[in-house]
Amino acid sequence: MDPAEEIRNSKRQKFNMLSYVCDSEYGIPRRCPCGGRIIDEVRRRDDYDTLPGKRFFTCKNYEVDGLHYRQPWVLGVQEEIERLTKRVEEAEEVMLGASNLGRQIDRLEEQVKLLTEQVDFLTVQVATLEKVCFD
Repeated sequence: MDPAEEIRNSKRQKFNMLSYVCDSEYGIPRRCPCGGRIIDEVRRRDDYDTLPGKRFFTCKNYEVDGLHYRQPWVLGVQEEIERLTKRVEEAEEVMLGASNLGRQIDRLEEQVKLLTEQVDFLTVQVATLEKVCFD
């Protein structure tokens, strides 16, 4: 492989990794793509003593190369709340479906009971008809 092609390949790999990191940055990160631990970072503000500053989810090995996470805390928490809200809504739909299924099962059990009674009645009638016809 010639040196120019190696440089193109390494740039392509870095570009692909940058896009993977950007695409994976959703919700509250658990681990950085580099394998580093995520820490809660608070950017200090010297203007006020009472305001702590902006919070971030940051990779322990953070460098400004685009290959590590440094996500604003508010965005991560907001995305996580949206994801959890969606899961709760889906669970609510499942629970409503389960209660509807319970009602359907009750109706079907009543129908089975009625049909069983009709089968018993017809069995008795067939037995009496057999006695009348064959005796």
